[in-house]
Amino acid sequence: MDKVNLAQRFSLFTEHYRPKVVGEINDAYVKLTKLQGDFMWHHHDEEDELFFVVKGELRMKVREEGEEREFTIRPGEFIIIPHGVEHFPSSEEETHIMLL
Repeated sequence: MDKVNLAQRFSLFTEHYRPKVVGEINDAYVKLTKLQGDFMWHHHDEEDELFFVVKGELRMKVREEGEEREFTIRPGEFIIIPHGVEHFPSSEEETHIMLL
């Protein structure tokens, strides 16, 4: 059992869209990643995904039931993307995210 300092862990890497595992809870990994620019439309067949914004601002587009919506997630906020839902993360500035 160890505590995790998010700022310290984020300082250990510079690449974007390359999640780093920093913990495990039940059957899920706790990951940190940095985002900047656009990723791509994708979905996960089996798992839901939580995006918690630590620093910066995340734009998340989702396609669900034939409609496209966009959310803006700011520091201290999160969004859960259910499995099977297409999503498109992007950010103008470097954004630090904790993923579950």
